[in-house]
Amino acid sequence: MSRSAFLFGSRSHSTNHDHMKTIEVSTFLDAPPDTVRDHVERSELLEYITRGMIRFKAVDPPQFPERWSEGHYKAEMYWKGFLPVGSQTISIEPQPMDGETWSIRDNGHGSLIRTWDHMIEISPQNGGTYYLDRISVDAGILTPFVAIFAGRFYRHRQKRWRRLVANRFDYSK
Repeated sequence: MSRSAFLFGSRSHSTNHDHMKTIEVSTFLDAPPDTVRDHVERSELLEYITRGMIRFKAVDPPQFPERWSEGHYKAEMYWKGFLPVGSQTISIEPQPMDGETWSIRDNGHGSLIRTWDHMIEISPQNGGTYYLDRISVDAGILTPFVAIFAGRFYRHRQKRWRRLVANRFDYSK
C-alpha cells in the first residue's frame, strides 16, 4: 500500500510575493523512475491524473503536444469537468539532473493565480520511484485558499498516479 506525505509551508520570496505558500506532496510509485519519467512527459497523463477534479482544455496551441517540451501552453480549466474556473498558462521548463533526481518545472500562472510554480521530482527508491510535487502559489489575498486547494489537488493527482501504476499504465482504467 502506497502512502502520500504532505507538507504545507509558507515562504515569502520578495515584496512582489508576500503571499507565497509552498506545498509538498510525495508518494512512492512501484515502477522504475525511467517509466515514471516517460509518463510525466506525456500530456495524456495530465488528463488522467486530474480527472474527477479539474479538466484542462488546450487553447493556445489548440491541442496539447503528445509529449511536453519547453514552452508555454494556455489552457482553460473546468472544475469537475464542466464549471469554468479560469485560465492557466502551463510553462514547461526542463531542469538539469541533480544526481539521480530528474525534475521538470511548470512555472505557470493563471487568471486568478499570479504564481503556480510546480516542480516534479523523480528519484529511485527501494526498487521503485520517489515522486514529489512541490508547488509554490501566490494568489494575493486568496493564497491561503489556493494553497489548501493545491494540497488537495496534488493528493488527488498522486492517488490517480498510484492507480495508474497499479493498472500497469492503462489509461482507460
